[in-house]
Amino acid sequence: MAQGDRIQKVLARAGIASRRAAEALIEAGRVTVGGRRARLGDRVEPADDLRVDGRPVAAPARQRTFALHKPPGVVTSAADERGRRTVFAFLPDVPGLHPVGRLDLDSEGLLLLTTDGDLTLQLTHPRYGHAKTYRVWCAGGSPTREAIERLLEGVLLDDGWARAEAVRSLPGGAELVLREGRKRQVRRMFAAVGAPVERLLRTRVGALALGDLAPGAWRELTADEVERLRYTPGDEARGAQRARARSKRPRRSGPR
Repeated sequence: MAQGDRIQKVLARAGIASRRAAEALIEAGRVTVGGRRARLGDRVEPADDLRVDGRPVAAPARQRTFALHKPPGVVTSAADERGRRTVFAFLPDVPGLHPVGRLDLDSEGLLLLTTDGDLTLQLTHPRYGHAKTYRVWCAGGSPTREAIERLLEGVLLDDGWARAEAVRSLPGGAELVLREGRKRQVRRMFAAVGAPVERLLRTRVGALALGDLAPGAWRELTADEVERLRYTPGDEARGAQRARARSKRPRRSGPR
């Protein structure tokens, strides 16, 4: 780290906020380095006096990541102005813990929470394309073949086109895989094809499955599980492509 790390990355590693939230803190003028207001793109060294709202940023603690089976009727946030129960009511008190993406109030299933801002960015930014799998129960039973084809081809929502990576019919509904995550996207997609959702359960995020985790229960992920979550789709294909390229290079017949 001879040239220092970008401030938003340091704040994320320290559990202050995700990278995108850290950028908002910087733009709002709440971050200083050596008494000077920080700017996006600034880099800091470990010895620099980095502060948020005047408070020193401590050295990064051990990152922690949890899997929670979010029950329906629970809000995915730290607090709710209407006094509704939040996901943090189920979890231990860990400084810097924040949800990785969201599940809406009525939805249930696998929700990740972490202190690791880098992991949050990798799992939520569209450029990484991590898949999320949902089990959907529809009001009218399983969607028609035409509806499934439309989900695969793409449907136009009020915030743009949305397309499923995969869809398969199941009793009473379907299983759907997405590589993006807009607000209430699954429900809006199914409504657009005439198959309104009655129940929505997220069963997988990237390499991690919900498994037999009961509603309201949580567990802390192992280091190996976190590393598998960091795996970016396409890495394996790119590795194979590099291997093929190396195999096509002309071999030397002897010393030059």
